[in-house]
Amino acid sequence: MILYMNRSNGRKLTIMNDVFQTASNIGIIPVIAIKGAADAVPLAKALTAGGLPAAEVTFRTAAGEEAIRQIAQNCPNVLIGAGTVLNLDQCDRAIAAGARFIVSPGYNDVLVTHCIEKNIPVFPGCTNASDMTKAVNAGLKIVKFFPAEQSGGVAFLKSLAPVLPLDFMPTGGVNTKNLMDYLSFDRIAACGGTWMVKKELIEGQKWDEITAICKDAVKTMLGFELRHVGINCADEAEAEKVAKAFAAVFGMEYKPGNSSVFAGTAVECMKRPYLGAHGHIAIGTNSVDRAVYHLGLQNVEFDESTRKTDAKGKTTVIYLKELFGGFAVHLVRK
Repeated sequence: MILYMNRSNGRKLTIMNDVFQTASNIGIIPVIAIKGAADAVPLAKALTAGGLPAAEVTFRTAAGEEAIRQIAQNCPNVLIGAGTVLNLDQCDRAIAAGARFIVSPGYNDVLVTHCIEKNIPVFPGCTNASDMTKAVNAGLKIVKFFPAEQSGGVAFLKSLAPVLPLDFMPTGGVNTKNLMDYLSFDRIAACGGTWMVKKELIEGQKWDEITAICKDAVKTMLGFELRHVGINCADEAEAEKVAKAFAAVFGMEYKPGNSSVFAGTAVECMKRPYLGAHGHIAIGTNSVDRAVYHLGLQNVEFDESTRKTDAKGKTTVIYLKELFGGFAVHLVRK
């Protein structure tokens, strides 16, 4: 994934980094202001248990730098970054502590250049077209949109996105209720949030509650729901017969297709047997790629030979390797 491009002495340097892709797959990046570095590792473990192995630890507190160091050293699977970075001193300290990315509340030319020179991903805060244009000209591909809700929300981003080749990471006012307003827009790389790591939860060491809030956020983000059941039929004639029977009994629309026949949207009759002894079950999700990542955290395996993608390279369909009661299961993008 190209994170940014830097032009120097007529040469174009393309820096490859997996931070953007990992952040995009996780989908939600907890933004943390922590007072005691001793709470950093338990907090990171609580986030990971909730399905969000990421943290933007801000420099708003004296413990921020040490918290980053503790998480980087003890939780290597957590995508750890530094937030509210205002100057080069904080930036260098954050990098030395183990931060894998830098986030600033506003656009700072010197800081952006410094990060590019150090090959460290940087997400400067931008709330207007001028700063976003600076980011484009600096070769950045992603910027932080902060404070998101107070700056016009997703409607503002949609108005600017057509003229700016940028992706966005909204932070500020994002919560479970409006999360999908942002993530449903394909130019949103991920969302930053504080609602699962509020001050009272951290200081009260309410790790189980933090985990529960994270799980709820992930559940909302993925939005799993049953889409249809596929029935393996012996041939086209049987598929048509079964589909017509469902249509007649339940008043469903009969819809013939190339490889199958649908009765309404809930029943798909395959013209020839496909995966699964009995057929397949389709589970809809808001993002197949994010679902694959998060289910992968639970050791769910996928059949890569079944992956289908759209023109932008985003996955639209993929089957799990495991069968459920004789049925194959595939994810499908809503």
